[in-house]
Amino acid sequence: MPEAIADSSVLILLAGIDRIGLLERYHRRVMVSPAVVREVVEEGKGQPGSAELQSAIDDGWISVRQPADRALVTTLQRDLGDGEAESIALGTELPDAVVLLDDSDARSRARALGLETAGVVGLLIRARKDGTIDSLSRELERLRTEMGFWISEDLVKQALAEVGESQ
Repeated sequence: MPEAIADSSVLILLAGIDRIGLLERYHRRVMVSPAVVREVVEEGKGQPGSAELQSAIDDGWISVRQPADRALVTTLQRDLGDGEAESIALGTELPDAVVLLDDSDARSRARALGLETAGVVGLLIRARKDGTIDSLSRELERLRTEMGFWISEDLVKQALAEVGESQ
């Protein structure tokens, strides 16, 4: 099981559909940056992910880690949010960790730095393949309707085909 660095969106989306436990299931250690804590727990108080992230930190299965390379964080913040910038910077310090991001620009920047990335759809595909969830289609629909998460029809079709489900 690899280590993971989670950005705000992944935590919020998974918490919003009651699937945040997938992070603990699939990763030996999950880390978040202080900016992610601020975005999810403080600024997002009362919203999906806030209580779940604080609980995971209190329980010790998610840890908070400050990225050391502040110059890289500052550079990344020109085009990305604070949580994304700090998550990617942490990824450069932990090259064996997967950086969990859903924003396409953030994922492109992370990949340009040689980092492995994944997102909420990839986590749900994995959960469907190992039987943790019964229906990928249902979970994707929950992301769309309950969380307002935009997923292209092409991605939905590709994801469902990968697990042998039809739309």
